[in-house]
Amino acid sequence: MNFTSKNVVITGGTAGIGLATAKAFINAGANVWITGRSAENLQKASAEINSPNLKTVVSDTSKLAGISFLEKAVAESGNKLDVLFLNAGIAKFAPIELTTEADFDAQFNTNVKGHFFTLQKLIPYLANGAAVVFTSSAVATASGLGAGVYSATKAALNKIAKIAANELAERKIRVNIVSPGPILTPGLENAMPAEAKAHLAAATALQRLGEADDIAGTVLFLASDAASFITGTELIADGGYLNYALK
Repeated sequence: MNFTSKNVVITGGTAGIGLATAKAFINAGANVWITGRSAENLQKASAEINSPNLKTVVSDTSKLAGISFLEKAVAESGNKLDVLFLNAGIAKFAPIELTTEADFDAQFNTNVKGHFFTLQKLIPYLANGAAVVFTSSAVATASGLGAGVYSATKAALNKIAKIAANELAERKIRVNIVSPGPILTPGLENAMPAEAKAHLAAATALQRLGEADDIAGTVLFLASDAASFITGTELIADGGYLNYALK
């Protein structure tokens, strides 16, 4: 897939899926902006990618003030965006009985409010025919214990993305959703012991955890001309996790 001279913004691009996708777009010839809350993490990502086609923006997209820094960077570039990958997200797991207001608000602010208003503020900078991709999750369909708030944020995100697909169709802007299953990212590595990761892998039809590169390839497909007739669609990239549960 060729993205030569295309302009791409990735929110949450310092690690995991966001970082892998930034590398993939740059390898395909794109100019890429990545955001993150930490200047230190952005510096590490920049050093790892090591490309003149990468720009970094400190932007906490859970707050409108943080989104304004990204909007300013895009506006000052003078370029229209060909791809917007809304990927920033956090997850906190607890049963409903023990969920705190702080954890509830943090997840909705980052996972829902952040994507909604980042899209809103960047719509004027999207090129006609651009592609927008939201990172959701297979948990929006599943009903996992302890995932009430996180799952709700992703279900909300799916509906926002589908409405955005209809609202932006007049400009031939395609909006789609990628919903990963269990992916081996630094967050998962740090949060789970080996036996829990083995259990997750065994819950997929392919009997393995996904890699960040698996999702990066899916995002590039949805953003590419190969997906030019796809919009308003959720692509579940979960190694068969949801379907395997029905066996």
